Amino acid sequence: MISGWLIYSKEDTKQNASYIEWFLEEATKQSLALKLILREEMTIGIVDNSQCIKINNETVKLPDFAIVRTIEPLLNLHLETMGMRVFNSSLVSSIANNKALTHHHMNQIGLPMVDTFYSKRENIPDTPPLAYPFIVKEVSGRGGRQVYYIETPMDWMNCKMRIQTEVVIQSADVQLGKDLRVFIVGKEIVAAILRQSSTDFRANYKLGGTAGLYQLNDREKEQINKIIDYFEFGMVGIDFLIGQSGELLFNEIEDVVGSRTLSAASDINILEMYISFIKNNIT
Repeated sequence: MISGWLIYSKEDTKQNASYIEWFLEEATKQSLALKLILREEMTIGIVDNSQCIKINNETVKLPDFAIVRTIEPLLNLHLETMGMRVFNSSLVSSIANNKALTHHHMNQIGLPMVDTFYSKRENIPDTPPLAYPFIVKEVSGRGGRQVYYIETPMDWMNCKMRIQTEVVIQSADVQLGKDLRVFIVGKEIVAAILRQSSTDFRANYKLGGTAGLYQLNDREKEQINKIIDYFEFGMVGIDFLIGQSGELLFNEIEDVVGSRTLSAASDINILEMYISFIKNNIT
């Protein structure tokens, strides 16, 4: 039987218990032996000049594949070079989990986006590169966290003091409180969800926004397929901002994507699709 690891941090298992159970159930239905592995119990490194993986300090038999639900591109790479198929790949993980790097790559394939500047913490200028208001995001932030709406010079000064990492600085000339998440499995567009908030400039569902299915038009599908063709995805969410004229503007790629909004707005079983995709790729 094909075997795999579902890797989560201990902290994330608490709020994702039902999602993990769903993962395991779908794997069982499709005759895959999927086992939950806590990242804190896993040790990776090099021993006697060879790569190794230990679970609870014991050497274990390696599975055929791993679904990595932590953000640690080096872990993905380590598993890959030890012979596992990893979902998502280390390349997808390394690009998607750095907003600056993601925007660089998407610009190379001609995706429209808001004006965007990148900066290390120590290089953030005293005078912002954009007119107020604008948005500052730490490159590794997720779920609407580490995102700052800057309206005044005082906001800018306070933000500079809070920032700890590399950032992207972006124009806020969009429909604030609204974005589109497109769910992808492999090369397939599964569905698109329009997220909206009337109380926050961020539309994240976890932050109190609403969500509903959205029908993509041909032009929007063409944009999305450019991204799909560029990468070898497992399962991701591609997020777009909405321009003032309703056009899609690339925002980010969610590597460790959840499906709360999709489940709330539809009866699509995305994990059934994902496990099927993995099984077909392994076999």
